[in-house]
Amino acid sequence: MQQRPAIAVVAPNVLMGVGLKAILEKIIPMADVELFGDFEAFAEAAPERFFHFFVAAQLFVTHSSYFRPLRHKTILLCNGQPQPAYADMHRIDVCTSEETVVRDILRMHRGAHHHEHDIGGAAYPAGVQLTGRETEVLALVARGYMNKEIADRLQIGLTTVISHRRNIMEKLGIRSVAGLAIYAMTAGYVAVDEL
Repeated sequence: MQQRPAIAVVAPNVLMGVGLKAILEKIIPMADVELFGDFEAFAEAAPERFFHFFVAAQLFVTHSSYFRPLRHKTILLCNGQPQPAYADMHRIDVCTSEETVVRDILRMHRGAHHHEHDIGGAAYPAGVQLTGRETEVLALVARGYMNKEIADRLQIGLTTVISHRRNIMEKLGIRSVAGLAIYAMTAGYVAVDEL
């Protein structure tokens, strides 16, 4: 049995931590996401098992001797201010929209082609065959089109689009639009910059 990838969110700000955890669970449903309010709790939780650490900037500064050598696993949670001292680190601006955070995470994932630990695709069902029309609908959903826009674009009925979406979600076992977007990107149906 394949072990589910584990991701740590290390943030003393409860709202930021809980919000990021919810976003990660939505876009990476195959991962176990754990939240830690301080470095000590994180250090006691066998941190070597985590594929990635999302770390608040203030904790990173305090514990940079731990996180810097693991920069390939560490994603720094920044507050939007330019931080040249962290130019060599993966960074996410937490003072932006959910869509931007999701896009940044997807771009980071896409850029990690030969990463030590790859979290994409492994938990999706193998051998799932989508029809040509289902792949068209999936690509448009991933690009952010609404059901009515998809129906107009593909010149099919609205109920047909809804039926295709239901079939896609059932076949893939994915329940969120963000999850569908990740699947579409990892399967090559859309490029990261189209999301």
